[in-house]
Amino acid sequence: MADKLKVTLVKSVHGRLAAHKACVRGLGLRRLHGSSMVIDTPENRGMIRKVSYLLKVEEA
Repeated sequence: MADKLKVTLVKSVHGRLAAHKACVRGLGLRRLHGSSMVIDTPENRGMIRKVSYLLKVEEA
């Protein structure tokens, strides 16, 4: 089974670039302090890296 990551949105997406908002939505995050479990793939890692200043990431 693939490893999973728990990502939590700790900063607001209000006023951010549209591409950054799309990455947050692509990770399954909807609101501030909301969490989502994502599979640890290169695609998800890229989205996490792009918006890392908005997120808290933990290994699950």
